[in-house]
Amino acid sequence: MKVRTEGGIRDLRAIWFSNGKVMMIDQRELPHRVVTVGFNNYLDVAEAIRNMTTRGAPSIGAAAAYGMCLAALSGIDLDLASKNIKAARPTANDLFFAVDHMHSLLKKGSDPVRAANDYADMIVRKCTKIGEHGSKLIRDGMNVMTHCNAGALATVDVGTALAPMRKAWADGKRFFVYVSETRPRLQGMQLTAWELGQEGIRHAIIPDGASAYYMEKGVDLIITGADRITANGDFANKIGTFDKAILAKHFGIPFYVAAPISTFDLDMKMGRAIEIEQRSEKEVTEVRGISIAPAGSPALNPAFDVTPAELVTGFITEKGIFGPKDVKKVMENE
Repeated sequence: MKVRTEGGIRDLRAIWFSNGKVMMIDQRELPHRVVTVGFNNYLDVAEAIRNMTTRGAPSIGAAAAYGMCLAALSGIDLDLASKNIKAARPTANDLFFAVDHMHSLLKKGSDPVRAANDYADMIVRKCTKIGEHGSKLIRDGMNVMTHCNAGALATVDVGTALAPMRKAWADGKRFFVYVSETRPRLQGMQLTAWELGQEGIRHAIIPDGASAYYMEKGVDLIITGADRITANGDFANKIGTFDKAILAKHFGIPFYVAAPISTFDLDMKMGRAIEIEQRSEKEVTEVRGISIAPAGSPALNPAFDVTPAELVTGFITEKGIFGPKDVKKVMENE
């Protein structure tokens, strides 16, 4: 992705490997500062996943792959490393997919760095294809809505939900993007809006609760990402996605989900089986360490919700666009 800095435009990935370290953009510092951090211990990479230094299902997968790489280079037992990395966060399927992928290759004697780099490159290629397929849905003059951040930061480079927008904009189409703020961590406001700004794509941040207001005024298309998609087409994504899907159904707005095949989990039959991560109530009740909630009032903070397949118009993947009823057929041919 192109990143505008005081020293000029830099071409950066969200995560990469350099000089024995796993490097990543610290997404907690955006949009005000572009800060990169490096780790040479796989447990530190697992902690970076847990504390959301890096986030977004495909980027979590890449971080997990590089974490396994570090473990192998350090002679750590691969079964132990797999267990510790998988424990970082429970919802995103890419984390588990990447760990198992790397574990298999490393057991066969593959070079750790090459295997992890290949995994990250594979994600970028898939996202590029997602952009090519999804851009056909975007027309000149459209109003598009998205939720959370499913851009280059969340996917190593290019993006899932933002990939079609990047491609369509590069092709000369001009449209407008409503970016919901995505409480409580504000990934939409702090990350998606920042990415769109780097690309010069027209957009505005809206409060999550204003989604229906703008849909009624005229939203033509909604594209979100996903963290896990089950065999029947239910999917988990950042909290607030389910709300938008219900509203989209009410207003007759096409609702698409962009994700690589690695996000699909055929072993999970339906969305109710997905483990939903419950994060600290302080993310809801505190701002910069200062409490904004009444004393004695607890907060509930689910990181994700599950949207049923019946609300999904289609999935945009590297294999093309298909409906929820075709998930099994596409995956079985994988």
